[in-house]
Amino acid sequence: MKVHNFYAGPSILPQPAIDATIEALKNFANTGLSLAEISHRSKEFDAVYIQAQEMFKELLNIPEGYTVLFLGGGASLQFAMVPFNIMRKKATYVNTGVWAEKAMKEAKMFGEIEEIKATTFHALPKNYIVSDDSDYIHITTNNTIYGTEIFEDLDFGSIPLVADMSSDIFSRPIDVSKYAIVYGGAQKNLAPAGLTFAIVRHDVLGKVEHKIPSMLNYKIHIDNMMYNTPPVIPIFTALETLKWIKANGGVKGMEKQNIEKSQLLYDEIDRNKCFVGTVVKEDRSRMNICFVMAEGYQEFEKEFGAFAESKGLLGLKGHRLVGGFRASTYNALPKESVQALVDVMKEFEAKH
Repeated sequence: MKVHNFYAGPSILPQPAIDATIEALKNFANTGLSLAEISHRSKEFDAVYIQAQEMFKELLNIPEGYTVLFLGGGASLQFAMVPFNIMRKKATYVNTGVWAEKAMKEAKMFGEIEEIKATTFHALPKNYIVSDDSDYIHITTNNTIYGTEIFEDLDFGSIPLVADMSSDIFSRPIDVSKYAIVYGGAQKNLAPAGLTFAIVRHDVLGKVEHKIPSMLNYKIHIDNMMYNTPPVIPIFTALETLKWIKANGGVKGMEKQNIEKSQLLYDEIDRNKCFVGTVVKEDRSRMNICFVMAEGYQEFEKEFGAFAESKGLLGLKGHRLVGGFRASTYNALPKESVQALVDVMKEFEAKH
């Protein structure tokens, strides 16, 4: 039976990236050594690292004045690294869910935080104003737990914009010039767990008065490529994923497919008598599609979960904080997997 991977992260990767990584683990770049044991200072891996940086720049059209960093620690470490490097007194955080709250919690150690929040996490805050004295504004573009997504490249004038794009990077074109820092864990749309990317604009650095530990200092990482041993295997897989994205139409191609996949599933959720979406329609994520049993059908939640799993649909259980179901439809998930879920939902409706 074919299985369909709807896990929210770590999550599905392109099969060509997986296959290339398997081969590299056996014999990397004809060295006779495994990728798992190769020196990160070898010329063979150095080429991988540089090419991965260049592919980031090419696919996202990153302008001059930025550096792409490959780090460890996940987005969770970036929650502290961002304010450590660029907060002097105050920052504004748009609180759209659990991960935004975690980022805000870390930032409070470094200065005053102005919070912007909607009345519910099932919708995005609208028409908000950012204080002119903010050192930066922080957003989480896609919210994996509640299923909202910001599709617009927001512009706050002279106030630097920082974005956690862990779960929607490379899913659509972005104007990187609108952002001071873009960061994220790679384990959703790019690579296995263990790799963190940060796209950093140079001119926002060097303005804080406090000292920054070397490993948390963006400038040190910018000035010293591979300042410490990077996560070698995930970087290799990331490069192979970037090659796959380029071969499939780049980020514009990904966006087209993601619109088609999400629309297919949302249409069924809205049509099917057994299910209901949890997010206001204009804020619905293309990456994490959240839904629950409709009124009168709540007693069938466990039954549907078991039924879907019996059909090879894995990872549909919603986050423990919100329950229900969550279909993560990242770049590498084929449309046929979404169609398989739609078919199962129709079959379940027919039974009830």
